[in-house]
Amino acid sequence: MYDVIIIGGGPAGLTAGLYTSRARLKSLLIEKGFLGGQVMTTEWIENYPGFEDGISGVELSQKMEKQATKFGLEIMQGSVTGVSLDGKTKKVKLEDGSELEAKSIILATGSNPKPLSIKGEEEFRGRGVSYCATCDAAFFKESDLAVIGGGDSAVEEGIFLTKFAKTVYIVHRRDQLRATKVVQERAFENPKIKMVWDSVPEEIVGDATGVTSLKIKNVKTGEVSELKVQGVFIYIGYNPNIDPVKDIITINESNYAVANENMATSGNGIFAAGDVRAKPLKQIATAVGDGATAAISAEKYIEENF
Repeated sequence: MYDVIIIGGGPAGLTAGLYTSRARLKSLLIEKGFLGGQVMTTEWIENYPGFEDGISGVELSQKMEKQATKFGLEIMQGSVTGVSLDGKTKKVKLEDGSELEAKSIILATGSNPKPLSIKGEEEFRGRGVSYCATCDAAFFKESDLAVIGGGDSAVEEGIFLTKFAKTVYIVHRRDQLRATKVVQERAFENPKIKMVWDSVPEEIVGDATGVTSLKIKNVKTGEVSELKVQGVFIYIGYNPNIDPVKDIITINESNYAVANENMATSGNGIFAAGDVRAKPLKQIATAVGDGATAAISAEKYIEENF
């Protein structure tokens, strides 16, 4: 029986684990992939306080892990398939069929990139279609690439791709970017970046070698054209990883967990933190704040109920 089981090992989960472990709660963090979550796929982070020159996503994740485990946080590699309530006890089911028990749960499962759901996307996934520039940029040296999206993630990753690519087309359905001004300025100043405004992807085309082009449609004129590219990087938003608890807590119309200011969900003793939670801003700084709050709330819940 654990005091707290934390599902997810990104900044929210690692921060929650740091706080619960320091509170001397028996704490287990379960992560199915790499600790750090999406932070691990971010080359350089400039907007997380305390690092005036920035820090790599990998290094920040490693520092968070070391700090949390220093205070006794247990970490397990595994995939959670479900959570159930048995009175006050929460049961966490794992993919291998085993089951763990806890007094409280902190859901910090984050989210995954949304697919475009267009022809060719699945066929060329891993052969020119990517959702992570940091992971795959090195495979596209001197290539022409397309980035889909206009937010911070799309533009920042587009800038990163210019270190390898010959040309990076940023394809956006509007006539202006949604990214923060400083990021936009860097993109506009980069000679390798070309903006493709008012356009949406229609089809990813390729052959045995991989992606060869991207068909795009101008949303104002209806004209369909083709960009000759060897890679398509997709950043159009995220889907929350809510499946393990979707039947026992309230979720909103976009499938995000609904939680109050104390990170408490509608499930008794189940808290949500980070990108899986419905909130206006999804950043490392807000995920860390969520994780700390969820941990303190879980500690209080255990004191009052056990």
